[in-house]
Amino acid sequence: MYDKPVLLVIAHGSRDPRHAATVHALVRRVRSLRPGLRVETGFLDFNVPSVHGVLESLAAEVVRDVVALPLLLTRAFHAKADIPAVLREAPPRLRIRQADVLGPSPLLLRALERRLYEAGLTPADKSSTGVVLASAGSSDPEAIAVIADIAREWRHTGWCAVRPAFASASLPRTEDAVRELRALGCERVAVAPYVLAPGFLPDRIARGAAEADVLADVLGPAPEVARVLLERYDEARMPRLAAIGA
Repeated sequence: MYDKPVLLVIAHGSRDPRHAATVHALVRRVRSLRPGLRVETGFLDFNVPSVHGVLESLAAEVVRDVVALPLLLTRAFHAKADIPAVLREAPPRLRIRQADVLGPSPLLLRALERRLYEAGLTPADKSSTGVVLASAGSSDPEAIAVIADIAREWRHTGWCAVRPAFASASLPRTEDAVRELRALGCERVAVAPYVLAPGFLPDRIARGAAEADVLADVLGPAPEVARVLLERYDEARMPRLAAIGA
């Protein structure tokens, strides 16, 4: 019997093979940070194993407790509807807690800056550089508001300016935000994709960054992202731990 819940990382899935490869790389980093924790991966669509298949396999073993962690940066449709629906169909012997989504988090801002520095910027460039915080986009107003809040918060860390942009469902697009920062007078413009893995929408962000000076990579398996996953896992366990302590 496992003495701690299994962490089930739930990714959306994609026809683009880079997506699953990046998810698996991130999960490997999570395992390296906490070797005693069992971490499984399930996909909602396109890739295997499916979330349902992983849950069935866990139920067939001695596993009882699972923390299901949406590999999502905002609380939009997948976190509010798709994932809860899949989890409701899990075998009844499993006790499942759904962890919160990854964002917002100060660690994710550090991961964004890591990617910008890897792309060629330095801390000395911050005050003269405008940054486009480029998200996949959503029709959910709550998710859009969160991205705007993150952009405002990030601006206060020393960048010349930070503007949100979206690859779908919302405006402005990445290219429009790049031009806005140019017009604002920023010496250079950088695009920071606020996405976890490559795919169709991240490729659209990259095309929109054609007029920018710097394009950062996706967040991917950055160590800060792996640490956020473990934070969300620990937070989801806390109610049970508190009950035991009581």
